[in-house]
Amino acid sequence: MSALTRWRRRLRLTRITSRGLCIFKLTVENPGMSEAEMARKLRTLCTQGHFRDALSLFYSLNTPHSQVYAILFHACSRLGYLDEGRRLHQHMLDHNHEAGLYVSNHLINMYAKCGCLDLARKLFDKMPERNIVSWTALITGYDQHGRPDDCFCLFSSLIAHHRPTEFAYASVLSSCNRIRGQQVHALALKTSFDAYVYVANALITMYSRSGCCDQNYDGNDAWFIFQAMSFRNLISWNSMIAGFHLCGRGTKSLELFSRMHFEGIGFDRATLVTVLASMCSCYDADFDLLMHCYRLHCLATKTGFALKVEVATALVKAYSMLGGDATDCRKLFLEIRGHRDVVSWTGIITTCAEKDPEEAFLLFCQMRWEGVDPDRYTFSIVIKTCASLATGRHGSSIHAQIIKAGFQDDTVLANALIHAYARCGSISHSEKVFNSIMDRDTVSWNSMFKAYALHGQASEALDLFAKMNVQPDATTFVALLSACSHAGLVDQGTKIFKTMSECYGIAPQCDHYACMVDILGRAGRLIEAEDLINRMPMEPDSVVWSALLGACRKHNEPKLAELAAAKLMNLEPKNSLGYVLMSNIYSSEGSFDDAALIRKQMRGFRVRKNPGLSWIEIGNQVHEFAAGGQFHPQRDAIYAELEVLIGQLKEIGYVPEINLALHDTEEEHKEEQLYYHSEKLALAFALMNAGNPCFGGGIIRIMKNIRICVDCHNFMKLASKYVQKEILVRDANRFHHFRDGLCSCIDYW
Repeated sequence: MSALTRWRRRLRLTRITSRGLCIFKLTVENPGMSEAEMARKLRTLCTQGHFRDALSLFYSLNTPHSQVYAILFHACSRLGYLDEGRRLHQHMLDHNHEAGLYVSNHLINMYAKCGCLDLARKLFDKMPERNIVSWTALITGYDQHGRPDDCFCLFSSLIAHHRPTEFAYASVLSSCNRIRGQQVHALALKTSFDAYVYVANALITMYSRSGCCDQNYDGNDAWFIFQAMSFRNLISWNSMIAGFHLCGRGTKSLELFSRMHFEGIGFDRATLVTVLASMCSCYDADFDLLMHCYRLHCLATKTGFALKVEVATALVKAYSMLGGDATDCRKLFLEIRGHRDVVSWTGIITTCAEKDPEEAFLLFCQMRWEGVDPDRYTFSIVIKTCASLATGRHGSSIHAQIIKAGFQDDTVLANALIHAYARCGSISHSEKVFNSIMDRDTVSWNSMFKAYALHGQASEALDLFAKMNVQPDATTFVALLSACSHAGLVDQGTKIFKTMSECYGIAPQCDHYACMVDILGRAGRLIEAEDLINRMPMEPDSVVWSALLGACRKHNEPKLAELAAAKLMNLEPKNSLGYVLMSNIYSSEGSFDDAALIRKQMRGFRVRKNPGLSWIEIGNQVHEFAAGGQFHPQRDAIYAELEVLIGQLKEIGYVPEINLALHDTEEEHKEEQLYYHSEKLALAFALMNAGNPCFGGGIIRIMKNIRICVDCHNFMKLASKYVQKEILVRDANRFHHFRDGLCSCIDYW
């Protein structure tokens, strides 16, 4: 009788087909089977993905053999089945089976791969005999589970007993810092293991990773190893491309990929993801990065990699950062075939969040529609997105979903909610969230301080600081100084500035100096502000000079303004702020020739002023207004409403601030320029729709992208008194709550 016939008599295999899956039902008729036969059948089942069936067969036949245990332990380590491995180990102990060197190595490897490193080490220490495999299995486990000290120490002990293999070298190098890595590199050179491609790849990665935190590191060590390699595989090229990227040399990554492609060397998903990431860091590139992104996209499409989640997500991020359209990015992501998990969704949402918050929120909604549940990281990004939207209802909706998902006690999410509610105009909701946090960290307190500063409630911020029960950090004092700046609390701000270094040991940075310059400048103490800048221990940045320039604009100091503007333009030549403020200063003085010269410089340097835009929500629709309102479909009706309102406000004291007009024109034309500012148009449109329930509590909410001008500020004050409604305006810097002819900023902004 043949062996095959005997097997068929001992074991009946019933094949069941269900939804395209083949499942083998094993029914044991005769448990007698040789060790070789058992091992062969179990290995076949494990290889074909029927591990559970292999276990069932093993336990049914109950014939413990060393080779069989080794096969099953190996399958457990490969699949990460720790519980099954534990039960198998216990089965071996219950049957008093002696675990020889071969089985012990597989057992240590299983526990090490599954993260039970202490148990793996205990078994390792009890082994009466060890070989190089025993050491390498535990070293690899230490590396894979983030225990670099144990990994390096065990490798050091290995040297006294065995000659390390290339796998041991690669594992220890993966966990080494630069100093330890150099020691291992020296040993590899002595033993000629540096010639192994596996070890050389690990050395490239080690030098690149350990040098990425060093601003002066240029990746030359890794590049030297790469050039010296007599044979390179795909991992070698990928490691070097990633190495240049980690060291901030994105252009080198692109050049190496071009060389790789020119030489006909294939690439994989990892290559494309790294090259796309490198594109986003090539700030000094002298070629069209967006065009290179298009070409790489074509290459990814041609090879089929563009449909992979990782590559598509990297393409979306690259397009977004290089100036591509966010809508196209969203379409690209949604074309991905296969499963899009919460990680990939969070990646695309994060990519779109900063550039196009509305697109990011639409992606979140699409993710929920497809049945993917967000995690805490997704919620964190979406909450930050809500803070940038023109309406607060989305934030409330996400808050409800957070509670439903069971994350209501998550401090990180609560901190984000404080910020989002404050940015959406609801400081009371920020306070409720802050008070509900059981375990407040420094970020919780800082978020509340920033919320109070944003709404001009400096006294509340200082009172809360007195109750702070955790150690403040540098951000704490930026928030407090900002609050003092907006409220004109010069003495309190000066005291806090001194306290941070004298009592808390926090050295002031540029942000703190910028706040102090703003505090002094807004109060008209420009000489003191200039003196403080001259005494700064570091070079003033653009924020410092912007603060001084804004103060000069407020108090009409053209000479000092020219100095501040020159410094600002030198640091940020493409920033329109310096040009615009200087043009305004010259215009207010009547120096229209100088103002015209500034505008000519802007055109020459191709600097464009951000257009003034305002948004208001009516029902569930957000309406956008630009200065002049030319593109709104109800333009004529809005103009008519605004003209009536202007006439009514003039009767109670409204006088247009015509000195704010930028051009040397007739006074009536200057008035017209002021009348059609975007926030005035938004207000007129709101009053046309005053019966809409979106104005719950009689509040009109307007969002602006730039600072509100003096004329519009005066206009809103009088309008709030005349129409008997609270008008809430969020500009680029803060919130203005207009009630009964007064503003929460006390005309100090």
